[in-house]
Amino acid sequence: MYPETAYEITTQPRPADYPAYLPAPEGRVMLPSEIPPGVQMVTLPGGIRTLAYTPNQAPPPPPVPVSQPIPAWAKTTALLTPTVGGGVAAAGIGLSYAAPGLIAMSQALWSAVALIAAAAIGVPVLLRLGRAATGTSTTHITQNITASGMFGKANGTINHR
Repeated sequence: MYPETAYEITTQPRPADYPAYLPAPEGRVMLPSEIPPGVQMVTLPGGIRTLAYTPNQAPPPPPVPVSQPIPAWAKTTALLTPTVGGGVAAAGIGLSYAAPGLIAMSQALWSAVALIAAAAIGVPVLLRLGRAATGTSTTHITQNITASGMFGKANGTINHR
């Protein structure tokens, strides 16, 4: 699984009563300033981290970036962007051409509102003036209804004046 190492790896064995499924017990921790030159923290093939002398090696070269394909959503967005921008521009141009007509329509609507308001006020006034000019009086009808109890028979009279 792991290649053979160039150095002999030695570790202190665990006590016999220490369970294997637990991590290694915490020992005395060294400060980074106490570690001598040429010694580094390494991970052994068994997963144990320990200090070891390492030869002076050149650092590995940085990984070469691999070109990745462009995602489909990015292509779709790139294709839709000019279309949407063109649609917004066309709408703006259309509104600029339609502005005089829209202004005229809004003025016509305000005129219609004023006409409706004038009719709502003027028509009852004209009707009242027309009745007063003919001199006829209106007929008044008075009703008197009486009933005894919740479900009693109702009696009433109607008076014309």
